Amino acid sequence: MEANGNANQRIARISAQLNPNYPKMEGSSGLQQVSCRAKGGAPGFKVAILGAAGGIGQPLAMLMKMNPLVSVLHLYDVVNSPGVTADISHMDTGAVVCGFLGQSQLEDALIGMDLVIIPAGVPRKPGMARDDLFNINAGIVKTLCEGITKCCPNAIVNLISNPVNSTIPIAAEVFKIAGTYDPKRLLGVTMLDVVRANTFVAEVMGLDPREVDVPVVGGHAGVTILPLLSQVKPPCSFTPEETDYLTSRIQNGGTEVVEAKAGAGSATLSMAYAAVKFADACLRGLRGDTSVIQCAFVASQVTELPFFASKVRLGRTGIDEIYPLGPLNEYERVGLEKAKKELAESIQKGVSFIKK
Repeated sequence: MEANGNANQRIARISAQLNPNYPKMEGSSGLQQVSCRAKGGAPGFKVAILGAAGGIGQPLAMLMKMNPLVSVLHLYDVVNSPGVTADISHMDTGAVVCGFLGQSQLEDALIGMDLVIIPAGVPRKPGMARDDLFNINAGIVKTLCEGITKCCPNAIVNLISNPVNSTIPIAAEVFKIAGTYDPKRLLGVTMLDVVRANTFVAEVMGLDPREVDVPVVGGHAGVTILPLLSQVKPPCSFTPEETDYLTSRIQNGGTEVVEAKAGAGSATLSMAYAAVKFADACLRGLRGDTSVIQCAFVASQVTELPFFASKVRLGRTGIDEIYPLGPLNEYERVGLEKAKKELAESIQKGVSFIKK
């Protein structure tokens, strides 16, 4: 009898692993939620991706499944998350994947998470400014952040949903209302601007982009994106024409991709890569690694604005230190004033959305 019992337990465990953690869908009797935790799963952090079935969410989920610092990966969306979960769960990496579908499953997706990554929202289309996304994505971010306040208020939040210049203030206001706001734990992901800057500078200078580091400050839209080319590592000298070209291309990199895809989408693959690069930095900070420094859009006193993107040092509780801008040349000082003017309006738009 004992042998039969052990065999039944093994069969049940294998069956649970072969049938991923699909949430039960309304009107369907076919899929039941299973509590599945694979034996021998990797030690590490619990990460949730909200919007995991979208254009950014799917490659982001795949790359996070490959990250050795992730032990549990929760994939949430309002559509298609069971399929994405099944697909990614077959990857032979240590992270255990569970899927969650629809608003009724949001809280289950968030309970106990160390890091929450939010790419949810509608993508930008040709001719659409980032502010055109505001009304739709603002409501989505508000709802998701309300879930975070209830289920994992101490999690690090990486917010990707555009327009980041407005959605970060929205998230901050939601957390303030709930009494859970910790500015060290809320970070707007501007890593794609840095990734683009590194790539474009490397092309112009004939360098390996992996060896280039361009600080990008300000915000995450148009002229609010300010690459500090005077502070590039390794040190580089640019002509006025090169500075104009690089600054413009970095600021309009998103539009370049939207137009190239001709209505078929926006920057999803490069954004997923940048988001994973930033998430990995956050996880290394949580682990206690030293000197983990990246640019992010955060609550800040670097300028007179309440939020601003600049270099931050990441640690066990999120942001350990926010760095000053450092010396700027005349071109950058002019660009900074332009960036702050537009950024102030975007920030206020986000705050007003919650307070209206």
